[in-house]
Amino acid sequence: MKDSISNQKKYFTRIGGFLFILFLLIAIFAPLIAPFQFTDRFDPFLPPGSKHLLGTNDIGNDLFTEFIYGSRITLLVGLLTGAFSISIGVFIGLFAGYHGGLIDEILMGFTDIVLTIPRIPLIIVLSAFLRPSVGLMILVMSVLWWTSTARVIRSRTMQIRSMGFVESARCLGFSSWHILFYEILPNIVMIIIPEYLITVASAMISEASLSFLGLGDPSLKSWGMMIHHAFQRGGFLNGMWWWYLPPGLGVTVFVLSMVFLSFAFEETETGMGEEIVIAPFNH
Repeated sequence: MKDSISNQKKYFTRIGGFLFILFLLIAIFAPLIAPFQFTDRFDPFLPPGSKHLLGTNDIGNDLFTEFIYGSRITLLVGLLTGAFSISIGVFIGLFAGYHGGLIDEILMGFTDIVLTIPRIPLIIVLSAFLRPSVGLMILVMSVLWWTSTARVIRSRTMQIRSMGFVESARCLGFSSWHILFYEILPNIVMIIIPEYLITVASAMISEASLSFLGLGDPSLKSWGMMIHHAFQRGGFLNGMWWWYLPPGLGVTVFVLSMVFLSFAFEETETGMGEEIVIAPFNH
């Protein structure tokens, strides 16, 4: 039974890893993959064909080209938001869990305050007063998306701080900074990775949702903006599935790849967590 479950998880891990690398390569090498430029114009409302794999939109843009370049913005928002929010969450969780006491109460109280802030409505309000941009979206989501990570990291840090190798580091006179980043942090990496992957998936869904509502940067192409334009310019009404379905599937498939990979890392952490934390980090 365990072997069957393990094989299934390996299968999902391979699928998730393959899809992640595939989309990453598409975003990196978009100029080499896209058949046309944004400035190229053709007959509008063309259906999919040999020349235009996904047809054209209302102004004659090649939709396959938009899909390829749109992956750059969508993945950029997800990956950067994940990196920034996870960094904040790990930093706060480590300090709260290790020091405890008043520091823990202050940091967790601040976390509770941030947790009560409505995320999507705040972005909508800011976009109404400021020019919608990818940078604003990344900034707001990064500032608000770290709370769950901080709680998870704090809980794990409180478990590790009382273990023998951490006590040995204290007795040897190592500073709190050294213990946090050289003793404890390496032992919670298998928790950080799935948290990062899930945050990336959440950020991508939020970007697509906000862009669909017209709160994305209109000067940049993303999968969410493609769906927005399809809705605004008659793609839905005219049944032009080749306009809105590919970006929607792109977001869905990439989010699934993040979920598959996070399951694999969560299983690794659960199965190996105790073995990892009892091995002291080399000084």
